Order: sequence, then structure tokens, then C-alpha cells
Amino acid sequence: MEKIVDCGIQMQFREIDADTQADVKLRLHDGSELSAQGVAHRHPDDPRQQRVGEEVAAARALTGLADQLLEKAGHDMESTLHHEVHLTR
Repeated sequence: MEKIVDCGIQMQFREIDADTQADVKLRLHDGSELSAQGVAHRHPDDPRQQRVGEEVAAARALTGLADQLLEKAGHDMESTLHHEVHLTR
């Protein structure tokens, strides 16, 4: 039986001087939310490329979100299985 579930992701970028910050929020179908932040720092000698800073900051934020999601899944499994679970990437 196939089941399709929707989850929503929101991402916002903020650029302040040589730093680009990405804030990401994941809303799961059970109503819970996870959020993470990623930052990219541009070296003063590098040319200003807003897109590159956004890509790096987004990748770091999404990595943090992925880590949280694995941790949440592990806790959910532990509560069902009643023993410790170790999930890896």
C-alpha cells in the first residue's frame, strides 16, 4: 500500500557584510518542527557572489537539519522498540 505524506521546508537567507546566513525550518506531517542554521563566511579578498554564499550556508543548514531528523527518528524508534538505536549517515 502506497502512502504519500507532505512535509514543508522553508528557507530564508540573510546577508550581513561578508556573512551569509541560512535559516531552514522543516514542518513534519505530525505537526512537529525542526530548524537549523548555516553560515558562510566570505574571505575579504574574495569577490562578492551572493549565490555562492547562499549555497554554502544552505548546505550547512540542511546538514544540521538532516542530523536532527536522524536523531528524532532514532528517538522515535527507541520509544517503539524499547532499546537503544544508533543511526548513521
